[in-house]
Amino acid sequence: MFKSLRIYPLLTRLWLAARMAAHGILAHPLRSALTILGVTIGVTSVVSLMGIGEGARQAVVAQFESLGSNVIAIKANDPSVEFDPNEIADLVERVDGMDIATPVVQTKAVMRWRRARGTVDIVGVNSGFPDIRDHDMIAGHFFTELHASQRSPVVVLGYNMGIGLMGGRNPVGQVLSLNGRTFRIVGVLAPKGPGKAEDIDDKIVIPYTTALKIAEKKTVSEIWGKAETPLKADLAVVQLGRIFKRKLGLDQSAPTTLPSDDGKSETSGEVAVEVERVERIDTTSGAPRENQNNAIIPGGEDLITITNLNQLVEEADQANRVMTLLLGGIAAVSLLVGGLGIMNIMLVAVTERTQEIGVRRALGAKQTDLLIQFLLEALYVSGIGAIAGTAGGVWGLNAFASHGFETAISFDAIKIAVIVALGSGLLFGIYPAVSASSVPPIEALRRQ
Repeated sequence: MFKSLRIYPLLTRLWLAARMAAHGILAHPLRSALTILGVTIGVTSVVSLMGIGEGARQAVVAQFESLGSNVIAIKANDPSVEFDPNEIADLVERVDGMDIATPVVQTKAVMRWRRARGTVDIVGVNSGFPDIRDHDMIAGHFFTELHASQRSPVVVLGYNMGIGLMGGRNPVGQVLSLNGRTFRIVGVLAPKGPGKAEDIDDKIVIPYTTALKIAEKKTVSEIWGKAETPLKADLAVVQLGRIFKRKLGLDQSAPTTLPSDDGKSETSGEVAVEVERVERIDTTSGAPRENQNNAIIPGGEDLITITNLNQLVEEADQANRVMTLLLGGIAAVSLLVGGLGIMNIMLVAVTERTQEIGVRRALGAKQTDLLIQFLLEALYVSGIGAIAGTAGGVWGLNAFASHGFETAISFDAIKIAVIVALGSGLLFGIYPAVSASSVPPIEALRRQ
């Protein structure tokens, strides 16, 4: 069948060209090894550097995502504009798309557990915390709104705190002391991982009312809210911006949804709270303070920042993708050098094997046979280098990971590196192959 279709002679010629190409590489092992090494270094550089960049990107994105999806963070950057916790229920009711919110109190306390004593980080929130931060429980339950309203002495432990107290046994039901006051452990949060969710695994969560008492404050500097969808989160940020602009006296024309002094509510309005000439607002009474020369925060900071964490995730992802591409581009230069090495070695091989080329042409070898042979030699070198480089890149990533670096094996990077290596081998092998195949037999024999 093959003979009738004239495929058998073609396959035979291809097989002979492949054998001759392999012989040409094996005949000069040191030269071939050095050429392969150049390609290997290039592929290893691309795979390892893009893997490190991808690992960094995934780590940063995971840190932001560990804070929860569709989360809106409102932060006061100056004590004079901190928030009254009693206003938060009104925000949830008035702001379209924000379904739940919690005041946030960050403080420290001295914890005593049996005979151990030390300072721990405290986070004060309400019962909506698990839903806002998408945080599950691994043992017990989260405290209720009743606990918050009654300033109950209950705590929920971060994962590391939970397993550290009793060596991995369930601590729910046990008691500990915070600043000399006895608290009962009602639950343990599921693990988020090192450095994620603002290190919640190493913190203690208590009702915000109790945390305010520990911190000796009446206002909070942060509010966390949650929307149903990313679009609603964006809309909520716009509304919240207008609310606080109006409250701080930055935009007299912008309506607000917060209750005025006479108890009546107004409608809502626009975004970011910038620092201009501003009358400071007493957050407990709503009355403007005396406007003085120091009313603007030094350095021009915004008094209040309202952030959609979804946007931070997207920005971090985009920035790290650009960094990964830059690393890949830098590493690709070494692939170019490896390709030039292939071209150089192939040109040397053509010069050295001029007599062989002439003899083969004299015996009936076609120009196509020589062209295929030298192209296969270039592909052999680049193919072996690509395989070795991929293995070296994966090994390098594992070595970096064992030393604490965030890495990820990027199959896209491997695919790109292998394709570029084979492509460069083919591209840089074309000119030497054409040069070898185009030499007339008589001229080739005369040169020797």
